[in-house]
Amino acid sequence: MRFKLSLLLLPLLIAGCAADRAQTPTAPKLFTQGYGASPRTAPTLYVVIHGNGRRAKIDTSDFARSLAAAEPGSAVVRLLRPGYADGIGGQSPGVRGASPTDDFSAERIAAVGDAIAALRQRYRRARVVVIGEAGGAVVAANLAGLRPGLIDGVVLVSCPCALPEWRAYRAKREPDTPHWREKLVSLDPLQTAGGIQPGLRAAILVGGADADVPARFSRSYAEALSLRGITTDFRIIPDRKDPVLDDPQVLEATRRLAAALPRRN
Repeated sequence: MRFKLSLLLLPLLIAGCAADRAQTPTAPKLFTQGYGASPRTAPTLYVVIHGNGRRAKIDTSDFARSLAAAEPGSAVVRLLRPGYADGIGGQSPGVRGASPTDDFSAERIAAVGDAIAALRQRYRRARVVVIGEAGGAVVAANLAGLRPGLIDGVVLVSCPCALPEWRAYRAKREPDTPHWREKLVSLDPLQTAGGIQPGLRAAILVGGADADVPARFSRSYAEALSLRGITTDFRIIPDRKDPVLDDPQVLEATRRLAAALPRRN
């Protein structure tokens, strides 16, 4: 089902972890790894933010390589959130949230925002499109509202974007898991959406058979963006459970969104 609210491989490794960039004034403090075009020439920079683990892959290198191959003139950077390791040698400093109540706290979101701001300075000519899956989508959505102008386009995959309602839903499904009932420290994308600038474009995709993150928690956020005049492409992918990031429609929606963005001088 698709619902619109408006509207080879062998990449060049161009960036390593933050430790490798310690001498660069604008180096992100979090781990990043880049593929594709150089910072001087890339017209688009795609930043990929992983989920919390379990179903969502923290190692997003396969998706990053696929996107770099599909967009050979652009750059793709995968980023690790504070305290996360990808299992293949990448790790970001900091401490990840002890539970889903605080993994999207203001401080952790700010750390990701600072890393993207540093990348934006490095890729000065590039439009910035952030792709977030699950928890990474919550981070990306909050950044779009908290730091207008940092992101030109956002692709949210399997986003529990109505965070308190989603946690209440999970608490009913998992009554023996106490953290769903803990006090919420994390920021709710629906509450920060008021800061999103009108020029941002969004694509929101969710699996139609995803019982952990049902479509309604993405749909309510898509509707909120539409009411603010944000061009938003909302898609439910039939029968899809996980991992949704690997679905070809995510790549297609990402490329279409970027193509519609104005170029930077």
